[in-house]
Amino acid sequence: MDLSLQIDTLESIDEKTFATKYLHPQKPFIIKGLVKQTSANGKWNLQYIKDKLGKVEVDVYDNKVKTNTAYTHGDLKMPFSDFVDIISKDEPTSYRLFLFDGFQHAPDLRNEFPCPNFFNGVLGKIGFMFFGGKSTKVRMHFDTDMSNVLLTQFEGKKRVVLFEPKYNDLLYRTPLNTFSIADIDNPDYEKFPGLKYVKGYDVMLEHGDSLFMPSGYWHYITYQEGGFGVSYRKIARSISLKYQGIANLTYRLWIDKFMTATFNSRWINYKTKIAYERANKAIKVIEERQVLNVIQNNTSVVNSINEAA
Repeated sequence: MDLSLQIDTLESIDEKTFATKYLHPQKPFIIKGLVKQTSANGKWNLQYIKDKLGKVEVDVYDNKVKTNTAYTHGDLKMPFSDFVDIISKDEPTSYRLFLFDGFQHAPDLRNEFPCPNFFNGVLGKIGFMFFGGKSTKVRMHFDTDMSNVLLTQFEGKKRVVLFEPKYNDLLYRTPLNTFSIADIDNPDYEKFPGLKYVKGYDVMLEHGDSLFMPSGYWHYITYQEGGFGVSYRKIARSISLKYQGIANLTYRLWIDKFMTATFNSRWINYKTKIAYERANKAIKVIEERQVLNVIQNNTSVVNSINEAA
């Protein structure tokens, strides 16, 4: 697994540059300083958001509760203020909160940090908040709706590992789902040999950093410190990606949940088997291509020697 790809880091961007250099070619980048252009600058932190939303009851997810399907509801409920108190401590926690529509409960927050002009679109009014404590992890996945995502980090540092959608099979994606069964932190190349052939980005987001993740990009997140971010979304460009997003949301994930609830380990084992079969097939294609390249290179060398003779 190669995480040495370099991501573009920008100070500013306009709509035309975004469209031509990043949105159309589906290339990720980091932009610094978006927060400075808004009234959230110097104001937004965990305490401020707690003061705004403290009484709201939220669905909290516990990473200790293992699941073999996509999430649909939290593992426990608590006041938002209690949740913030937990993740604010300088100690590891398995609790996190994601896709939280804080703007619904405090609309003025949207005015303080609106969707940037270059990214605005049909979904520009919808901003989701993501919270986690120290060492909280988000398993390797891509977003089910296949939207482009602009994630802005506020308090706390966050590590994000990114892979292109072309590595779906090599990352051991399970059928009808959007997550990987491979361990990215401790890659086992004997158990998951496909990981040897993937290349990705390893970036650290700090306060004020905004990360553009194109449609279908895999991302694995680790909260280095307790903190939060806000994401805005932009509908996928191609008809194919739009269809995939609709299919994921309307029937694929629900079929997977039904099959898991009905057949449990039998269905999980079947999905795992398919994931391995797809990865092995992708590996075979890569290895055959490598052999062909060697043969072609050797042939070129022989031809050059013969011509020189």
